[in-house]
Amino acid sequence: MAVVLLASLVAVLLPARGAGLQIQCYQCEEAAHDCSLPDYVVNCTVNVQDTCQQEVLVTPDGVHYRKSCASSGACLISSSGYQQFCTGRLHSVCISCCSQPLCNGPRRRRSQTSASSGPAPCLWNPAPFCRLLPLLLLLMSGAGLV
Repeated sequence: MAVVLLASLVAVLLPARGAGLQIQCYQCEEAAHDCSLPDYVVNCTVNVQDTCQQEVLVTPDGVHYRKSCASSGACLISSSGYQQFCTGRLHSVCISCCSQPLCNGPRRRRSQTSASSGPAPCLWNPAPFCRLLPLLLLLMSGAGLV
């Protein structure tokens, strides 16, 4: 029963094999600048890295960025684990995931008309998957995968 549930959950969370899905993301390590330039664009591994990840760290010497390709599952676990540390203040660590090409790049500026129409749309909402994370970890530990 647990194996069937695990297989069903994995099938929902992971893209189908053979689809040849590949996205491009910005990639940099510990950059003191946003690194959202063409020199930092990389091709992510087909059918493995289906998400762009961005980490923003606030340190005493300024804001630092890490950007990379990631698997959606790994990014989900990282981002949910660091939510409590995403304050925007000193020593803050914010990790976000998105699944569109180059979506971990610069923030788009909102025009005056759209600024009054409410918050900017979220590219990826991890909330529905966060409820499944404990179940996934429980099933994986029961199957000896963790």
